[in-house]
Amino acid sequence: MIDSKTIVIKDDNIASYGFGEEHPFGPDRHAAFHIHLEASGILDRVHLSASGYTAIRSDIERFHTCEYIDRVIAQCKLGKGFLDNGDTPAVKGLYESSLAVVGASLFATKQIISGHFSRAFVPIAGLHHARRSSAGGFCVFNDIGVVIETLRSVYQIERIAYIDIDAHHGDGIFYTYEQDPNLIFVDLHEDGRMLYPGTGFAEEVGVGVAEGTKLNISLQPGDGDAEFQKEWSHVENFLDSFSPDFFILQCGADSLSGDPITHLELSEQSHYHAAKKLTELAERHAQGRIIALGGGGYNRDNIGKAWTHVVKAFSE
Repeated sequence: MIDSKTIVIKDDNIASYGFGEEHPFGPDRHAAFHIHLEASGILDRVHLSASGYTAIRSDIERFHTCEYIDRVIAQCKLGKGFLDNGDTPAVKGLYESSLAVVGASLFATKQIISGHFSRAFVPIAGLHHARRSSAGGFCVFNDIGVVIETLRSVYQIERIAYIDIDAHHGDGIFYTYEQDPNLIFVDLHEDGRMLYPGTGFAEEVGVGVAEGTKLNISLQPGDGDAEFQKEWSHVENFLDSFSPDFFILQCGADSLSGDPITHLELSEQSHYHAAKKLTELAERHAQGRIIALGGGGYNRDNIGKAWTHVVKAFSE
C-alpha cells in the first residue's frame, strides 16, 4: 500500500483512441489533461500509472455481442465506413485502441477492488453511448458496461451506482440497465430535445422492478454551476437512499462553457463539487471505492480543467 489513495492512468495506448487529428475526439485529448494535471501542483498526492492491462475478447463479451465484436474487427481492419449511423468512423487501429481503453478501466477497477487504491481516474474512458450490439457517439466498446459486468461476475459486487455529468445522456448504460434494480443510475445532461442522443427525460425512471432506481435530470442550454448544484442536492439524497457498494462517475468535460458541440455553461467547480460529494458518499457506503472515467469534452482547455478538478477532489 502506498500513501496515495488515488491512481491516475497515463498511457499512450489509451491516448491513441480517437478518429484523427481533425476530429473532435482526437488523440491529443490525453495529453491535454496530463499537461494540465502536471501544472496543477497536486501530482505528489496521486499515483500515476500505465494501464498494465489490455482487454481481451472475453472481457468485451461480458457486455457486447459476438456479432458486434466481429463487425468492429472486420470494419476497423478495412478502415472504411461507420460503426453506427454516421458518428463513429471505423478507422484502422481503432479495435486495438478500444481494447486498451476497456483494459485501462478494468485495470483501475482491479486496483480498487484489491485495496491498493480506493479511487481511480482514467482520462480516455467512459464511452457511454455504445450499446451491446452497436457503436454510438464516438464510442466503440462501452468500458463502463464491461466494468459493471466484471464487478458482478468476477468480484460479486451487485449494487453499483453510476453517475454521469457529461453533457450527453448516457444512453448506452441507461437502456441496457433500465430494468436492473441494482444499477442505480443518475444522469445530469443537456436536454435531449437540444442534443444527441435525444434521450434521458425525467419520466424515464426505470422499468418494472427497477422503477425508481434511475434519475434523469435535464439541464437547459445556458445552465451553469448554480443550476447544476441546485439539482445536485437531489442526487445526493437519491444515492444515499440506495447504499451502493461501488461508485462509477462519468465526468465528461463537454458540459463546461465553451465546448464546441454542446450548450451548457458549467465551470470546473461543478466537476469538483460532484467528485467531492461522491467521494464522501463512497466513503460512507462503499469502503471509499469510486472510479471516474473521463468521457466527452472537445475543448482541450476544459478537458484539462475539469478532469484535474476531479482528481483534486479525489486526492484531498
